[in-house]
Amino acid sequence: MRLTQGAFSYLPDLTNEQILAQIKFILKNGWAVSIEWTEDPHPRNSYWELWGLPLFGIKDPAVVLYELDQCRAAHPTTYIKINAFDNARGVESCALSFIVQRPYEEPGFYLERQETESRNIRYTIHSYVVNKYPAGERYVL
Repeated sequence: MRLTQGAFSYLPDLTNEQILAQIKFILKNGWAVSIEWTEDPHPRNSYWELWGLPLFGIKDPAVVLYELDQCRAAHPTTYIKINAFDNARGVESCALSFIVQRPYEEPGFYLERQETESRNIRYTIHSYVVNKYPAGERYVL
């Protein structure tokens, strides 16, 4: 199962040259950049782990690539994405977000069915990666 979150998610994985082109586009527009990673890309998990600090006012794409490479080295088997934030309207709104790294094998999700009152049925999505580790052990370094 291929995770489809963010821009370009239905396309094949971006090459380093394509990632560099997107970073240049982000910097040309004056947007701030952040790099985030996660093991659990649940659709409602919008808060991934932030790598370092957001990169405000960066003009050189090599700085972003360096931080991306450092994140890749530290987390080789996780999802990593780049976010671009535009503050033109006085708030930081996400202008672009795309995945730049995926695990070799994407764990996927399963659907849990729950029968509730009045014969109603509810469905909940769970990530297989959450079941892989007991509670409290996922982020132990």
